[in-house]
Amino acid sequence: MVKEVRNIRRQVLPNGLTIITEQMQHIRSASIGIWLQTGSRDEDPAWNGISHFIEHMLFKGTEHRTAEEIARQVDSIGGNMDAFTAKECICFNVKVLDEHLPVALEILSDLVLHPVFDPNDITRERGVILEEIKMDEDNPDYLVHEIFTQNFWKDHPLGKPILGTKETVKKFERATVLNTYSHRFAPGNIIVSAAGNLDHDRFVELVTKHFDQMKPRKNGFHSPVPKIVSKITLRNKKALEQVQLCLGVPSHPIAHEKRHAGYILNTLLGGGMSSRLFQNIRERQGLVYSIYSDLNPYRDTGCLAVYAGTSRESASKVVHSVVSEFHKLKAEPVPADELRRSKDQLKGSLMLSLESSSARMSNLARQEMYFDRFYDLDELIAKIEAVTVEDLTSLANEFFNTESVAVTMLGNLTGLKISRSQLAC
Repeated sequence: MVKEVRNIRRQVLPNGLTIITEQMQHIRSASIGIWLQTGSRDEDPAWNGISHFIEHMLFKGTEHRTAEEIARQVDSIGGNMDAFTAKECICFNVKVLDEHLPVALEILSDLVLHPVFDPNDITRERGVILEEIKMDEDNPDYLVHEIFTQNFWKDHPLGKPILGTKETVKKFERATVLNTYSHRFAPGNIIVSAAGNLDHDRFVELVTKHFDQMKPRKNGFHSPVPKIVSKITLRNKKALEQVQLCLGVPSHPIAHEKRHAGYILNTLLGGGMSSRLFQNIRERQGLVYSIYSDLNPYRDTGCLAVYAGTSRESASKVVHSVVSEFHKLKAEPVPADELRRSKDQLKGSLMLSLESSSARMSNLARQEMYFDRFYDLDELIAKIEAVTVEDLTSLANEFFNTESVAVTMLGNLTGLKISRSQLAC
């Protein structure tokens, strides 16, 4: 069944693989993504990091090409190839001039369908990823988020690091890699999305040629809904000049009907330089250089988190100031002009973010993963416009409760204490 929305067309192959395209005739590029609808949250804790490891390994050579040949062939068509692993998906993507689309798809399919997993490459790649883990642990901004997430979704794979840990990565051998690969890479678990100057029917033909020999199989992965633990975590790291702070509360899953109000609440709280956190805590009080809030929604849970870096002397004051912004959003209606600004900021960044073929390609896949239909830009904008001051006040009262605020502090914390009473909002 092919459903038309704008220039978006969707087709499911007999083996269960989903193909979605969006035709953009006014540009000369095309972006293709092969998406797996499972990520690090679907891992067994003993093999934490295996999804990311496999993503790396697929670039190390196939039955038909060495790693160098892959790189050379992509460069020879002026292409840009990349991949990433997230908590709920893995994506392999390439962006090329429209005329090179068949070659690009052939290389990308070869990568995903015919990896060799050479034992020597596996040994080397373990070393590479152990270095990547060390590099991230040396980055305090990353580390405080990681500690926060591990405590927020405690003992659930969603709270575990995407890269894995030194202990788990050291154990990766070819048998484990092959076993995980063969379970994950099933057609019912794959979306091939493409956007740009392309023809849907021709693209479906090309994808079918590469993927129709895959046997139908569902992946059956879906980890249980995580329990949220709102605790206060203080981690001493004397070498750090700044205290890194993360304060977060539970928020809605990605497809929740109140999600548009959530986007606006996040935008006016800490999304950009005109946000309340930036204006009050950086500009008026001068307590921080960096402060922002982030919305992290997943298929069955979510988190709204505030990040700040400050001095040890100012840490308690920053916590107090953030919590008082939470309280203010609950107690006082958002002024009409501020709501207008936040809506316009959100609409502007949405429109700008969808101008490239690669962004459209990602958007197609994400909508397929999380929603049962496609929302075009006009519909999204109408939903954002429909959010009222009352919606924001009621959402703030739902999110910001003293008992549900989780805090992580990282740095030279000598003598620093944070109690639940300091989080009263």
